[in-house]
Amino acid sequence: MSLQPGGQPTTKIARQARIKAILGAGSVRSQAELAGLLAADGVQVTQATLSRDLVELGAIRVRGVEGGLVYALRSEGGDRSPQTGVTQEVLDARLAKLSAELIVTAEASANIVILRTPPGAANFLALSIDHSIMPDVLGTIAGDDTVMLITRDPQGGEEIAARFLELANTQ
Repeated sequence: MSLQPGGQPTTKIARQARIKAILGAGSVRSQAELAGLLAADGVQVTQATLSRDLVELGAIRVRGVEGGLVYALRSEGGDRSPQTGVTQEVLDARLAKLSAELIVTAEASANIVILRTPPGAANFLALSIDHSIMPDVLGTIAGDDTVMLITRDPQGGEEIAARFLELANTQ
């Protein structure tokens, strides 16, 4: 396995994750356009591989905001309707809503933040955190009722924990 610039592996799973991110961030009208966006990220893919990836991801073509056909992926969780170009405002609002509904406690130690949730809710919250754009968060790991976040700043845990507590108290 080799690495792309930026520390991303060149595996099928990594390529498909990048495709999901691209389709979720904007309107993509064709496989050629998607291949170009992937190439700009350093991911070279043939049309046949890209076509197989889109089938495996369950991508479909729907009418976009501008009226043309664009690729869309089904949402995760209960809402399975196709989603295209989800905006940052929508992601932020979703994270704020879930934080208010699910966070029981938030504690930090150095660059680690532990968020406690009701049983069974941690994966759902972690997925929302991962899909939001929080540049200070390196990543999440979720159990049944606990989400562990790692911050980029070696001492950034307190600030992130405070931010999540603020989100939890806003609703």
